[in-house]
Amino acid sequence: MAGKNIKVLLVEDNPGDVFLLQEFLKEVTTVVVDLMPVEQLSEAINYLAKEIFDVILLDLSLPDSQGLETFIIAHHQAKATPIIVLTGINDETLAIRAMQEGAQDYLVKGQVTGDLLVRSMRYAIERQRADDALRHSEERFRVALKNSPIFVYNQDMELRYTWVYNPPSGLTVEEILGKQDLDIIPVEDAQHLIKIKHGVLTTGIGTREEVSITIKDTTRYYDLTVEPLRNESQEIVGVTCASIDISERKLAEEKIREQAALLDVTTDAICVRDLNNQIIFWNKGAETLYGWQAKEAWGKNATELLFDEPSPEIEAALLQAINKGKWQGELTKLTKRGKEILVASRWSLVYGEQGKPKAILTVDTDITEKKHLEAQLFRAQRLESIGTLASGIAHDLNNILTPILAGAQLLPLKFPDADERTRHLLEILEINARRGADLVKQVLSFARGVEGKRITLQLRHLIVEVSKILKETFPKSIQISTDVLQDLWMVSGDSTQLHQVLMNLCVNARDAMPNGGSLSLYAENLLIDENYARMNLEAKEGPYIVITVSDTGVGITKEVLDRIFEPFFTTKDVGKGTGLGLSTVLGIIKSHGGFVNVYSEPGSGTSFQVYLPAVEGMETITPEELLPQTGRGELILVVDDEVAIQEITKTSLETHNYKTLIASDGIEAIALYAQNRDKIDAVLMDIMLPTLDGLTTIRTLKKINPLVRIIASSGLMSDNKLSAVAATGVNTFLVKPYTINELLLSLQKVLSQLN
Repeated sequence: MAGKNIKVLLVEDNPGDVFLLQEFLKEVTTVVVDLMPVEQLSEAINYLAKEIFDVILLDLSLPDSQGLETFIIAHHQAKATPIIVLTGINDETLAIRAMQEGAQDYLVKGQVTGDLLVRSMRYAIERQRADDALRHSEERFRVALKNSPIFVYNQDMELRYTWVYNPPSGLTVEEILGKQDLDIIPVEDAQHLIKIKHGVLTTGIGTREEVSITIKDTTRYYDLTVEPLRNESQEIVGVTCASIDISERKLAEEKIREQAALLDVTTDAICVRDLNNQIIFWNKGAETLYGWQAKEAWGKNATELLFDEPSPEIEAALLQAINKGKWQGELTKLTKRGKEILVASRWSLVYGEQGKPKAILTVDTDITEKKHLEAQLFRAQRLESIGTLASGIAHDLNNILTPILAGAQLLPLKFPDADERTRHLLEILEINARRGADLVKQVLSFARGVEGKRITLQLRHLIVEVSKILKETFPKSIQISTDVLQDLWMVSGDSTQLHQVLMNLCVNARDAMPNGGSLSLYAENLLIDENYARMNLEAKEGPYIVITVSDTGVGITKEVLDRIFEPFFTTKDVGKGTGLGLSTVLGIIKSHGGFVNVYSEPGSGTSFQVYLPAVEGMETITPEELLPQTGRGELILVVDDEVAIQEITKTSLETHNYKTLIASDGIEAIALYAQNRDKIDAVLMDIMLPTLDGLTTIRTLKKINPLVRIIASSGLMSDNKLSAVAATGVNTFLVKPYTINELLLSLQKVLSQLN
């Protein structure tokens, strides 16, 4: 204030007091005071409306105003101007009340000096300026708080609210002031806040925590700061708190956590990499699929981590993802263990806040098993097509095989003096014709699920027969040996299917010994007890036949051994194996109630053990082992559209003392039967006929003569077709290609039936 005049408004109605004050001010040399005296409050109000003063000296006893009201009116008119109250000795209490209402100071008349007056005015001016600055600061603070979510408050040592600003939604200042937390919010929330605040009161150290508070059934989250509140003596008198509503942020964080959890729950492998191909995100699905933990994958080059080597396909995918924003396709990737897996991969470009490409999101789905199943399905469909094709040509194949088989059996009868070599050749011809017929049945059985006929078998004969074939067809570098128990028990089974089992195992053994070796076939009886059955889940207590096929080949690794019975699984080169051999073996043996064990070590050969349940009884005699009786001149109507079958059947029957009539289709058969009804003893009818099919022909013949004896003949047929044939009332069914013995035994059976 040095060098600056002080402009003072003196409101005093006593001229003596005015003069005295003027004289006191003249004695002061440190400051120049411009004094404007007025006698009434109304005059002062008029001056204050027009001019600005640095300080007001105000007497509270004026002609137009008395007491505290005088100060209140003056202070209301000039809130920014400091007021010093002038009072008498007996009015000091009134002056103090004026100070409580906002007066900066008071002076007692009769005790005033010039220096005291100036000091008081200086103090009043400085204090007013400080009050103004504080008021302006508080106003700015109030404006700032008004536009922010901060809830500010003070609490005393008992944690009662003493000052509150900007209360949270749902509460008012009146609902908070004078109360404690337990009076406002739920007990659990209040106790948590009290614990935090007591800690600050005890230690004198502030703290910051995130808390949740429920107000009127609505839960919000707050960032709470608590500091000790101190008085002028630095004693702790309470706490001052600031609470920021962070509910939106917490909800966003919760959403992010939920999304992150979803990313970890999904079985898809999700990876994010930057534009330098460095991995920056790796979810749980990626850990499971590829074997790399997130901390191992972060920062690694994605191509180096997941691919054996860069390829044009990968570079093209990366280029398309960057240029077009997305790419999808199938890729072969590597796991941590080096295993190749096939994945359906979707790539999407991720953009930053500025709309610029930032990273590439990759979502991989393991389709290895799916592709494997698809391949099996395609192979199964191809197999079904083969079955359909085989069904279509089975009739023709059987028609071809029938005269070959019959001719091979007739020739030894026509030439009984043939040399041994010729007889051996005819035997080979008959055996292979039978095997050809069995192969047709086998293909149809596998492709269409047609079960073979189960009879009581002695496996010793089957093993001996297989051994002969192996010795004739396998390379001489493979030594073949057999050891079959003489009193081997019987089994119930299909000889053709069991023959296939042995051949499949032996062919696999041959392929495992490209440089030669030893192949052994053993058969023995085994009585499985409860203990053995408990250790082998597929086994049951009782008698079994065990056939062992062992080789000294390359052996099988453990990884391959676990998969050898899977359909279509093969370790052979493309075109050299279907992957159906061992799965067929397992299927046939299981259908016979048995099971298969395999033992192998790389470089030490392989041993397959086939277990089949043994049965009691005598071996079933096959038609070839029965001697049929010759005919007695009976007339047989042979109906077939194949000339070769007509001729060989005619020759076979006439050789065995039967007479024949030949018809090439259904219409001709009906005509011949109508003409020779009383002479024809039986009809051999092919089901697949031109012009008029066999079933219709049979029904017509039955109408002509309900007692007509009919043998129906065809290749392997489905159950539905066989049921349709049986429904016509035929006497028996003969499967092509049939042997002479089978034909003669069927005729013998039919002709022996009474009318």
